[in-house]
Amino acid sequence: MRVLVTGGTGYLGSAIVAALCRAGHRPVVFARRATATVGSAGGGVEAVDGDVRDAVALAHAARGCDGVVHAAALVSIWQRDRTAFHAINVGGLSNAVSAVREHGIRRFVYTSSFLALPPAGAAVPLASNDYQRTKADAQRLADRAIADGAPLVCVFPGVIYGPGPRTEGNLLGRLVADHLAARLPGLAGCRRVWSFAWVEDVARGHVAALERASPGARYALGGENASQRRAFEIVRDLTGRALPRSIPLPVAYVAGLAEEWRARLTGALPIVTRGSVEILRHDWPLDSTAAVCDLGYRLTPLRDGIARVVAELADETPGTRKGGLPHPPSRRGAR
Repeated sequence: MRVLVTGGTGYLGSAIVAALCRAGHRPVVFARRATATVGSAGGGVEAVDGDVRDAVALAHAARGCDGVVHAAALVSIWQRDRTAFHAINVGGLSNAVSAVREHGIRRFVYTSSFLALPPAGAAVPLASNDYQRTKADAQRLADRAIADGAPLVCVFPGVIYGPGPRTEGNLLGRLVADHLAARLPGLAGCRRVWSFAWVEDVARGHVAALERASPGARYALGGENASQRRAFEIVRDLTGRALPRSIPLPVAYVAGLAEEWRARLTGALPIVTRGSVEILRHDWPLDSTAAVCDLGYRLTPLRDGIARVVAELADETPGTRKGGLPHPPSRRGAR
């Protein structure tokens, strides 16, 4: 199939493109800097520059495609221009639905988010920050489109992590890197449960959903359900680095308020916000049984995934000891 992938240059999007290639499909990457990022990659990957907020450009890119994976999203805890969240996360999906309808495309996968679902013990989704609020709004739009006959399949990845860039789309990878570099001040809500999903598993799950899922289907693409603390216990076992200190949620909330003021004054991304602290008050497990049964989805054990992340970090860091683990910090440089 010739498959349009919106957001195909992002952390998850690029993994989906690679998985499509391995499965014998022909991806068309649609992103603002697609040609600069993947235009010379070859291997049957096409690149089209465009913005999901531009309905005409998106519809043009979808022409001649057999399927669409809509993975584009604004993933951030804060933006100075708050309207960008709705324009990209909700408006972008609306434009993708319109493009699919215009061209009669019959295979359409939408990358939702676990944060668009209710947390454990709740009946409705939260709206703790602009990202979560607009992903929940986009999910309601997706549900309406399905009711109106759109051939839409919704997938809900967990906390995606893995090798490669430590962006906001690779949160655990970034936290582990910061911890090993002594840049992580601590963890808030460290005993709350998350579903840690290996990026390559999630990418393959998207391809399987595109190939096999029936319109209207919904699949959680999670991983091992575990606490943040458990993730860093694995890091400790592998490297000898002590656990990050635990930051009480009330302290984190006050820090979030201060960081939001700093962000408004400087435009710099805050380290934490009150909204992100609210999310950390809850458990977010996922049950991926349906994806395992219907799509052949696999869940990489958290220990295996973190071991690969730690090994990649060791390869990037000079002065690692034999075995690929970082040297413990010297007393002179310790903080």
